[in-house]
Amino acid sequence: MSVINQSQVESEKQTHPEPILEAKNLRKYFPLHQSNPLAEKHFVHAVEDTSIALYPGRATALVGESGSGKTTVARMLARVYDLTAGTLYFRGEPVHLSHRAAVLRAYRRHVQLVFQDPFSSLNPIHNVRYHLSRPLRVFGHAKSKKEVNEQVMALLNKVSLTPAEQFIEKYPHQLSGGQRQRIAIARALAAQPEVLLADEPVSMLDVSIRLDVLNLMLRLKDEEKLALLFITHDIASARYFAEDTLVMYAGQMVEGGPSDGVIQQPKHPYTQLLLSAAPDPDRLGPDGKSLMTLPARGEIPSLIRPPNGCRFHPRCPHAMPECRDHFPGRTDLGGGHWTHCFLYGDGGAQSPIIVTKAPSRMKIEGQNGFETPNEKKQENA
Repeated sequence: MSVINQSQVESEKQTHPEPILEAKNLRKYFPLHQSNPLAEKHFVHAVEDTSIALYPGRATALVGESGSGKTTVARMLARVYDLTAGTLYFRGEPVHLSHRAAVLRAYRRHVQLVFQDPFSSLNPIHNVRYHLSRPLRVFGHAKSKKEVNEQVMALLNKVSLTPAEQFIEKYPHQLSGGQRQRIAIARALAAQPEVLLADEPVSMLDVSIRLDVLNLMLRLKDEEKLALLFITHDIASARYFAEDTLVMYAGQMVEGGPSDGVIQQPKHPYTQLLLSAAPDPDRLGPDGKSLMTLPARGEIPSLIRPPNGCRFHPRCPHAMPECRDHFPGRTDLGGGHWTHCFLYGDGGAQSPIIVTKAPSRMKIEGQNGFETPNEKKQENA
């Protein structure tokens, strides 16, 4: 095992095509609203130095417990949330982070988000025809009434809501949960995107129809050559659905690589902990023991005052002193599999992440930077 180097990066680039959407060193800090304006300012450190790349015709699963920052990452990629720091690239070019409607519309023409809850993501006062025709008109894919109607019918057929005539005039309350989620997927496809961000798209659905919706998305990924991000807390479904899997804990990316490698040979103690929730006697930990015996300690840390270094170290049975002081750099494990953990090699370049009371000003390409309330107060003074 060795720390990843430039030749290995070039090898990975040859394995995959160039990413269509890439994010580097994303950070997201949410300010906490306080009644006392003179009190110390606090922030939720939701995402810390996270990078991700999505490739056409390939699915990437982002897994982790609730509160790990998965949805925040998706909403940053979709430009629903502003970036505290980091850079987005689309087709290799930096994304202009302007808030102007025309700029956002041009970006969202290529990058669409499917929300978790199909019961709240559709407007109850509008029918299916409206939900699917609006993005067609907004993004200029259909102009005449005839074109709109033809494309709406085609979208319904594409998501297997047939015969389409039976669904086009229905309202959300007249549809089942699975049918609503199919409408939400069709609405995203109406923009003719190249990237689809699916935020736990089946977690609100009955178990009996989850597989159907997952199979639908897999088919669409292959037919449309979509770059697909699949967010889930179920690491088993990640292996079924995605070619690549990324594991996130408390806002930090801790492991990633081809799904079979990550799930069959998990390296980071947190990945092992996730997998131990679904025991498999054939899957062994690095010590040759079943992952079912892996001890778990403590709870997920507060992201208002997160631990320094690796945020998993308070719960990790293998924690070392360096884990408390530094977040380990990326270590290549072979075959595209990597982890951020001092258990392997020297953990790569040690990356100190020291939590401060509030984030300092951080420059963002295309923006003026993130300014904390404390800084504004000092400038006004």
